[in-house]
Amino acid sequence: MNAIPPLLDHLVLATPDLEATVAEFARRTGIVPVPGGVHVGLGTRNHLVGLGGRSYLEILGPDPEQPEPAGPRPFGVDRLTGPSVPAWAISPPDLDAAVAAARARGHDPGPVRPMSRRTPDGALLRWRLTDAGPGGASDLLPFLIDWGDSPHPAASGLPVTPLLAVSASAPDPQVVHGHLAALGTALTLTTGPRALSFTVVTPNGPVAFG
Repeated sequence: MNAIPPLLDHLVLATPDLEATVAEFARRTGIVPVPGGVHVGLGTRNHLVGLGGRSYLEILGPDPEQPEPAGPRPFGVDRLTGPSVPAWAISPPDLDAAVAAARARGHDPGPVRPMSRRTPDGALLRWRLTDAGPGGASDLLPFLIDWGDSPHPAASGLPVTPLLAVSASAPDPQVVHGHLAALGTALTLTTGPRALSFTVVTPNGPVAFG
């Protein structure tokens, strides 16, 4: 099993306190995440770190400068008591073809919808993505993303802490493996309560989150 999932686009580290989690990440890794931007209307913002190649980490939390959103914040942020790894994304070469192929193999990634965020320099990034698996953001299955004509975050000169591995546990790993195969990716899985984690390489050795 690959330590890093094929087609990995990014990992999400969600938190109820973005400033504190960014500071803790910097303390543990020696790498300071940079501001990514604001999800207007969703009540969140993020900081980013490159993971090597075309992959990155999104640290996402509430944006105190936005009004309370009309609905729940993404990735269950409103329910969190501490940092969590609720989701990950893959970026197939052709999102629509990947969705159709997955459905033909018995897995429906969900509808494709547009999203955007405003970067600190005022640029608007637009992308398309699917839902984060049939169970929403709490599911172990990745959502699919297509950046279209927008520059990919990993190509924007982010500080990098190389990704060593992504792993998870699930009550029934074989069921998850089947859905992952339909999406053209894979994940190191063991039997246990639902959990997703990742490990990065730092000057002080490997550091795990999740």
